[in-house]
Amino acid sequence: MATVIGYLDSVLPPMSLFLMIGYHAYLWQCFKHRQSQTTLGIDALMRNSWFSHLDITQANDKKGMLAVQSLRNTLMATILTATVAILINGALAALTNNSYTQDHLFKSPLFGSRSGTIYVLKFGSASICVLLSFLCSSMAVRYLIDASFLINALGEFSSVADAQLVLERGFMLATVGNRMLCVAFPMVIWLFGPIPMAMSTVALVWGLHELDFAPKLAICDVKKLDCEL
Repeated sequence: MATVIGYLDSVLPPMSLFLMIGYHAYLWQCFKHRQSQTTLGIDALMRNSWFSHLDITQANDKKGMLAVQSLRNTLMATILTATVAILINGALAALTNNSYTQDHLFKSPLFGSRSGTIYVLKFGSASICVLLSFLCSSMAVRYLIDASFLINALGEFSSVADAQLVLERGFMLATVGNRMLCVAFPMVIWLFGPIPMAMSTVALVWGLHELDFAPKLAICDVKKLDCEL
């Protein structure tokens, strides 16, 4: 049985990784070429519509306050993502340093191969994903804060194009940080064996597909918005 588990440990994790990479590559192509069919594209179109209706000559404190309040939810979610990522990385580091707990928790053959190389891959891949999530989320927080200042200073120190560029970069980095955290969960579950990792990857891709692609009703509404613009 140990031979079968070791074989699965060398086959299922790469297949799970290729599945996640392939899905996000497909999502990126849909976002670039069929923007109205994805929730990320619909959000981008809505932001573009909002910026196109901003009038620099009529910018005032009320509009600036509304912009800051609109960005608050995204900013709080990004900070939460960064916090969860660094906490997971600290937990992985503590588990890696405690060799006694590691040997007693994962001594069953169902947890996969116990070789040093596989252990390094398990902890290393999960740590890299959560660290990238923390990095992208931290950069997104800075971009979103800068965007709120630029929106408040429209017509005085910044233009609509500059504010929109900074805001879009912030939203993109926040999305990447969130996705890297999602990808890190199957890597963490890999500690419990290759089969749970493969099952969690399929469940993750299915759940993300339901969230990333808009229903037909929303697509029709976005097409109407494009026609109006």
